[in-house]
Amino acid sequence: MNAVGLRKILKKIVKRFGYKFTDYYVKTRANHPYSQLRQVFKHVSIGAVVGAISHNLADLKEHHGDFVSRYDDQPAFGDQDPVIDSIKAAVNSKHALIMREELPDPSEDDDDEQRYHFMSLLLNLANTFLYMVNTYIVVPMADDYSLSLVAQVFSSVYFSAWSNRSYLRPLLFSSFVLLVGNILYALAYDLNSLSVLLIGRLFCGLGSARAVNRRYISDCVPLKLLMQASAGFVTASALGMACGPALACLSQTHFKVYKIIFNEDTLPGWVMAMAWLIYLLWLWLSFREPPPHEPKNKTVFHEPNAGYAVLVNDAVELLTPSVKVQLLLYFMLKYVMEILLAESSVVTTHYFIWSTNSVAIFLVCLRLTVLPVNIVVGNYISNIFEERQVLLASEIMVCIGILLSFHIFIPYSVPQYVCSALVTFVSAESVNLSLLSRVMSSRLSRGTYNGGLPSTETGTLARVIADGTITLSGYLGENRLLNVTLVPSLFICISSIAATCVTYNSLY
Repeated sequence: MNAVGLRKILKKIVKRFGYKFTDYYVKTRANHPYSQLRQVFKHVSIGAVVGAISHNLADLKEHHGDFVSRYDDQPAFGDQDPVIDSIKAAVNSKHALIMREELPDPSEDDDDEQRYHFMSLLLNLANTFLYMVNTYIVVPMADDYSLSLVAQVFSSVYFSAWSNRSYLRPLLFSSFVLLVGNILYALAYDLNSLSVLLIGRLFCGLGSARAVNRRYISDCVPLKLLMQASAGFVTASALGMACGPALACLSQTHFKVYKIIFNEDTLPGWVMAMAWLIYLLWLWLSFREPPPHEPKNKTVFHEPNAGYAVLVNDAVELLTPSVKVQLLLYFMLKYVMEILLAESSVVTTHYFIWSTNSVAIFLVCLRLTVLPVNIVVGNYISNIFEERQVLLASEIMVCIGILLSFHIFIPYSVPQYVCSALVTFVSAESVNLSLLSRVMSSRLSRGTYNGGLPSTETGTLARVIADGTITLSGYLGENRLLNVTLVPSLFICISSIAATCVTYNSLY
């Protein structure tokens, strides 16, 4: 089986006839979902190949002499063809064709079963939900949470490293820091202190444990439940994004208890502080620390290109062009969504004179579209089209939504803003991280620099830059804020579409 020769022959056929079936058979890697080579790497399939060759050679030997050959010397058939001997020797030797680091290890499945605990997974998802509520509960009222986003960039790294030794301790520390941060945020109003307010938001950013949440799912959930757990993570995030503005809408009140003022500015902080206190107690009593993950065959870590990425340089080397394009796309989606959500209070107040309640209701309705869209895409559209096709179509729809958002000639109206925001948000949320997990190396499945860390850092960095864009654009005046912030969004979106088209054949 000369793979190089086969590849050259197929390229000649493609060049002559124009039928690009090499995309489905020998293009780039063997783990293409439509590649037949993937099946050949399995031990049973190699045995089937040996059986087919043996059967055909025996049939040819039986009819030897019945056919006219164009060559003068006809080959002699022995009892055993040397090709079959070579294949059998390759299978039985350590240089077999089976890609051991790419195929699932049954021992790892058993280890995941031992590490899996339903209540711990539920607590992990509850942490995701509460943190998203904590993040977006202040969006309808102010844009002062940018500092917490900057802190999230650094918190993801040390939480990911800490989770090498424990999952319970990082989650306990995260919950305690968020409890303190929300109390400081709520007390800043009574103390009339901007410093206390900023320290509170900084603590809320340092308490971001989303890197731990992602890693716990990838490390401690069995493969058969991984899809459901990932769907639960997306659902918990979406519900948190929707409940945050809803709680802000319900917090429009004003009363005083023992010299402490409770109003629309302080009540979200007190509510979240109480929620984190209850969660902290629940976490301490019910979370079960998973046993350490130690592969039984430890020699695999000394083989080239085997084991998990333990250094930054190792992780960077594993970021292939396909992975980089997916991270660029993820950056674009988070940037566009943050621009849309963070400036909604300013834009709607300037153009439509909306109140805080109106902005909160609009954001709740917008974020509640996430669940039905994910259901439709996951259950129907993904079964009809390839993920890369859905990916490209979503990018184009995001670009159309951005173009519809510009205020150019006609008076800016509520239907234009709502429809363009709906197209942009729905298209951005319909693309999930499943394609990123497919193109990412299996060596990034665990460890400090696992696959969840780049996506977490990319999303957080996009939100930080988006908030910085809004802040700088605000100096030009509210009447120019919308168009000025949409220009970089459009540029990044067009760049991501171009990058997707360039690497389209390697996205699977």
